[in-house]
Formats: sequence, C-alpha cells, structure tokens
Amino acid sequence: MEKEKFEKLVEEALANLPKTFKKHLQNVAVIVEEYPSKETRSRTGTPSYATLLGLYHGVPFKHRGPYYGNAPPDVIVLYQRPIENLCFTDEEVKEKVKEVLLHEVGHYFGLSEKELRKIEK
Repeated sequence: MEKEKFEKLVEEALANLPKTFKKHLQNVAVIVEEYPSKETRSRTGTPSYATLLGLYHGVPFKHRGPYYGNAPPDVIVLYQRPIENLCFTDEEVKEKVKEVLLHEVGHYFGLSEKELRKIEK
C-alpha cells in the first residue's frame, strides 16, 4: 500500500476515536514509519523476531502533574509494513490500524500492556 493511503487510514482512525478520548488527547503527534528501527527495538527490549505494530513515546496522561507544560509533543508511531504483513486485504489493514492506534492511545492514558491486553480480549 502506498504510504499516503496508509496515512489516510491513520487520519481516519484518529478522527473516529471516541469523543471521550479525543477531547483529552493533547500535545500528541501520530506518525507513520515503515518499520521500527534497530535502536527502537533495542530501547524497548523488542527482539527481532517479534512484531512491533506501534509505539507510544511520552509522559502518560495520568502521570502528568499540575506543572506539566511546555513539553515536546508525545508521539504515537504506527509501523506500516508490520501492520500490512498481518493483513490480507485493505479492509483488514484499516481495522488493524484502528486497533493499533487505540492500543497506543491507551498507553497515552497510562494503561499498561497487561491492562490493555485484558481490555482487548
């Protein structure tokens, strides 16, 4: 899939997040990268054989105190090729993008991987 088309899917997924989430998303950028870098895998402890679909970088919302401000944006990264590699159709890619974005937004709000896995089941 062309990167521009994939980015449109990400924009749509972001626009269609539940209103309760969207109204609290502040100072966060959502970007697309083709694959996670070796440095990213190393920093996150993700082995080369594992599939990394997305990543949240920042200070989770629930950990921000009254003096939080003037900070660089948090970043949510979606990794295009690993997402596509799990899917057979464009519609599956669209659904997986929504799923991964929502998962990373969960991290933005401070949910742990364990908590998110429990919710996703």
